[in-house]
Amino acid sequence: MAPSTYNRFINFLQEDLAISTAEVAVALRHREQDPGPLPMILWQYGLITLEQLDKIYDWLETA
Repeated sequence: MAPSTYNRFINFLQEDLAISTAEVAVALRHREQDPGPLPMILWQYGLITLEQLDKIYDWLETA
C-alpha cells in the first residue's frame, strides 16, 4: 500500500469507523509479530465487528 493510501486508510479507520489511535497501535504491534492484513488483525483481536470489516474491504476496493 502506498504511503498516501496508507495514511488515508488509517484516517478512514479513525474518522469513519471510530477506531481509536490506541486500537490501531495495538493492531500494528500484533502485525509485527504475526504478519497479516491489518483489517483481519483488527477483527481477530476484537477491535472491529464483521460489519466494520466489510466496510473496510469495501473502502480498500475503491482506494
